[in-house]
Amino acid sequence: MFKSISRRNFALGLLAGTASIGANRVSHAATGADKLPVPPPPPKPVSKTICFVGGYTQHAPPGGAGNGQGIDVFEMNRETGELTQITTYTDIASPSFIVLSKDDKFLYALSEIDDYTKQGDGSVTAFAVDTKNGSLRKLNTVSSGGAVPAHLSIHHSGRYVLVANYVGGSVAVLPIRSDGSLGPATDVVKNTGPRQPERAADNPQGNFAVSDHSGSHPHMIRSDPSGRFVIADDAGLDRVYVWTLNLTTGKLIPAKKPYYDMEPGSAPRHFEFNHSGRMMYNLCEQNSKIVVSTFNPETGEINNIQKVSTVSSSFRGSTLAAEILISKSGKYIYVSNRLGDSLAVFAIADDGTLTLQAETWMHADYGRAMMFDPSGTFLFCANQRSDAVTSFKVDKNTGQLVFTNHFTPVGSPTTFAFMNTQV
Repeated sequence: MFKSISRRNFALGLLAGTASIGANRVSHAATGADKLPVPPPPPKPVSKTICFVGGYTQHAPPGGAGNGQGIDVFEMNRETGELTQITTYTDIASPSFIVLSKDDKFLYALSEIDDYTKQGDGSVTAFAVDTKNGSLRKLNTVSSGGAVPAHLSIHHSGRYVLVANYVGGSVAVLPIRSDGSLGPATDVVKNTGPRQPERAADNPQGNFAVSDHSGSHPHMIRSDPSGRFVIADDAGLDRVYVWTLNLTTGKLIPAKKPYYDMEPGSAPRHFEFNHSGRMMYNLCEQNSKIVVSTFNPETGEINNIQKVSTVSSSFRGSTLAAEILISKSGKYIYVSNRLGDSLAVFAIADDGTLTLQAETWMHADYGRAMMFDPSGTFLFCANQRSDAVTSFKVDKNTGQLVFTNHFTPVGSPTTFAFMNTQV
C-alpha cells in the first residue's frame, strides 16, 4: 500500500536530497584535500668537520720554498676521513704552523719568512673564523719577534700567542686583543749557550741526517696544561727552557731552574703532556728519541725517567723525528719519522713509560705534522715532499693505524687545524 505524497512534499524532498548530495560532495572533497601529500620539513642543519692545512709557499727563506698556495680549507667526511677541498686562502706566505682558539673563532698562522721587517723578522697573522662554514677573514699581521718562526701556540689563559723563532733564536709573546687581533710583542727572549755537535752519540745506526746546531733554534713553545709554566724546546742548544708568564705585563720570567740540558746533538723538537699534566714526552729530532719525564706543575721541575727510540731496533739509515701526539684516550703516543717515512705507535704504561707497539708506513715522503680529527677517529699526516696528506683510521682500543687509501693533494703541507662548525 503506497502512501500518497503531495506535490509540495515531493518538492521539499527533492530539495533535501540535492542538499544532501552537495554536502556529501563537499565532505568528499575536503577528505580528498586532507589526503594530498604534505611536503617533508626541511632537513635540520648538521655540523661539519673542517680541516685547515698550511705549508710552504714560493715565498720562503732560501732553500725553504715550496709548492703550497696558502691555507687550504677542506671538509672531512666523518665516515671515511676523505677530505674535499672548499677553498684556499692565498693572502699569506708560508703558513707552516697554524692554531685555532678554543672557541674556534680565531685562527693564528705564522709565516716562516725572514723579510717581514727590515730586521729580518717573520710574521704572525690573525684571522676571524666563521664558525658556521670555516671561512677566514684577515684581521691583522704583526712581527713574530725574530726570523723564520717555526711554531706558535695560544697560552692557557687565552690572552697571548707564544711564538718560537727558529732562525732568530728567540721566543716572543704576542697579546691577543678583544677582537682577536694581535698586538706587538710584549716580550722577546733570546737564548744563548755553547755550540752543540751536529749529531748525537746515540744516533740510529747509519743516520747521516744532521740538525742545525750553529746557535739557538727554538722549535716549539707552549704552556703546560696547568697554565703555570711556559716551556720551549731549543733544538740548536739542546735545551728545554721553562718560564712563568706574567699575565698582566706579558713578560716571561725564568723558572727556579731556567733550563734543562738534553743529549748533546739530539735537537729537542716537540713535546706533549699526558692528560694529568704530570708526564712530559719530549721528542728529539736528530737521534729520533722520546725522552719521558715527570713534570711538577707546582715548580716546573722536569726529571727524566726513560729514553726510547722512535724507530725499531732493526732500522738502519737516516731519519729525523718530526711530530708527537697523544691519543684522546691518553693510552697511546704517536710519532712521525721523516726520511724513514714511518709512524710509530707507543703504548703508555700506568707509570707513564712507553713501549713501541708498531710502525706504520706513511705511504708518502717526509711526513711532518700529524693531527687527529676532533673525534679522534682519524689521524692525518702532512707529507711535505710528496705534496700530499694521508690519513689513517685509529683503532681506539689497540691504538693501531689502518691506512684509509686516501691521498689529498696539497703543495708542501706542514700543519693542520680542525674544527666542527656550529649550527
